[in-house]
Amino acid sequence: MNILSRPLRLAMASLLMLSACAGARPPAPENASVSLWQQVQAANTRLSCDNDSQCHSLGVGAKACGGPENYIAWSSKAGDGAKLKALVEQHAAARRAEDKQQGMMSTCSVMSDPGASCQAGVCALNQRTVSEPPAQ
Repeated sequence: MNILSRPLRLAMASLLMLSACAGARPPAPENASVSLWQQVQAANTRLSCDNDSQCHSLGVGAKACGGPENYIAWSSKAGDGAKLKALVEQHAAARRAEDKQQGMMSTCSVMSDPGASCQAGVCALNQRTVSEPPAQ
C-alpha cells in the first residue's frame, strides 16, 4: 500500500459523504394551510339558524393573483365569528405564502360572493347562477 493512497482514500470518502449530505433534504413540513383549514372547519361546525339574517358568507383561501378561492357559510346565531374570521385570514396568508414559494399562478377569474341563507334551519351558501349568453 502506498502512503499517498490512504490520504487520497480519506479525501474521496469525505467528498462522497459531503455530496450525499448536500443532496439530503429535511422532511417537508406539513403545509401550514392544511392545518389551518382543519381549524377553520372545526371552528365552523355550528351552522344552525332561525332566519336569513343569522347567515353570512366568508371568502376563504387565496388565489395567486388575489381574491378568495371559495366561500363558506357561517352562522352568527352561535357566536360573532371573530375566531372564525381570524382563522380564515391566517389560512389565506398561509395560502398566499405557499403560492409565492411555489411560483403558482391562477386564472385571475373573480368568484362572486354567493351570500348565504337559512335553509331548513342550517346556514348554507346560496346557489350560484350562471347567466346564459344573450340570444342573437
